[in-house]
Amino acid sequence: MKPPTPSRLPHRSSAPSPGSASSGGSPAAAVVCGIGAWVPPRVVTNEELARRLDTSDDWIRTRTGIRRRHVVAPGVSTGELALQAGRRALRSAGGAPVEAVVLATTTPDRPCPATAPEVASRLGLGPVPAFDVAAVCTGFVYALATGSGLIAAGLARRVLVIGADAFSTIVDPHDRTTTAIFGDGAGAVVLRSGAPAEPGALGPFDLGSDGGLADLITVEAGGSRQRSTGRAAPPSDHYFRMDGRSVFRQAVLRMTESAQRVLDRAGLRIDEVDRFVGHQANARLLDAVADRLGLLPEHVVRHIDRVGNTAAASVPLALADAAHRGVVQPGHRVLLTAFGGGLTWGSAVLRWPDCRPVL
Repeated sequence: MKPPTPSRLPHRSSAPSPGSASSGGSPAAAVVCGIGAWVPPRVVTNEELARRLDTSDDWIRTRTGIRRRHVVAPGVSTGELALQAGRRALRSAGGAPVEAVVLATTTPDRPCPATAPEVASRLGLGPVPAFDVAAVCTGFVYALATGSGLIAAGLARRVLVIGADAFSTIVDPHDRTTTAIFGDGAGAVVLRSGAPAEPGALGPFDLGSDGGLADLITVEAGGSRQRSTGRAAPPSDHYFRMDGRSVFRQAVLRMTESAQRVLDRAGLRIDEVDRFVGHQANARLLDAVADRLGLLPEHVVRHIDRVGNTAAASVPLALADAAHRGVVQPGHRVLLTAFGGGLTWGSAVLRWPDCRPVL
């Protein structure tokens, strides 16, 4: 058999060698250099939900802080959301090519294959490595850590990290609780290789999970566990289910502990944090975590009232919106933390760079 011709072999002459960095030979840091966000144009208000469900605007707002959410039109998938956000992040970063794509999502276009390779192809990125990360609402923080690891290992100089979910496709339209909470959207950042001390550098991270509590947040049908039974699943098993009270308690505990650990690792006091960007699951959850950490209300970034809980897209959407409105400014120390199914949780810190978001 003839060996492959050189023209068919991947060429990465510009890629760094493993463990290389901008100086000193230590691993490179991942630096945020672009950010983009996109939500579908269809808006569903609380009043619209109240007309078809046993609920009201007041009931939803007082329990969640949500006034409206965006949902995909028929035929629009998570891949389209990711494509739009990724395109905007690349534009924000100046349009230079990336060498890997990491997509965090719980609502992939199909069970197989992953959604990220098609997104990379549609973005015109060529045969770059691309894969999905499944950590539900913690997905974007996990994906950030993964992208940072690719850069630290010398496998890529620039990585596109996307959080995208179309949760409206997996919530029961007749369940006022989940339907009122979740919305659709995508946010993305471009990471580049850089120095640990420069603006935009990510780290340290804190990640964790507790699979013993996996049943608190589930979609029962569609996986190998259900399919291997050979029996059809009841329609309700195809929808997202959550034990709200237990999840709230776990989220407050895990987000608070994770955020404190990452601050300790970074050598930062809570009064040195300029902005707190937590997973936008519930306004009361954000307040509870901020209160336990000792954060002032004006330091908490809020976006949930306009988009709802967008799962893996939650943190990057809130961050892009805050940067766009000037709530997060260059030089601000930003604390990120999230919690999701799995159970999973994670946190990270960075000093925000001079980076203009594209929405």
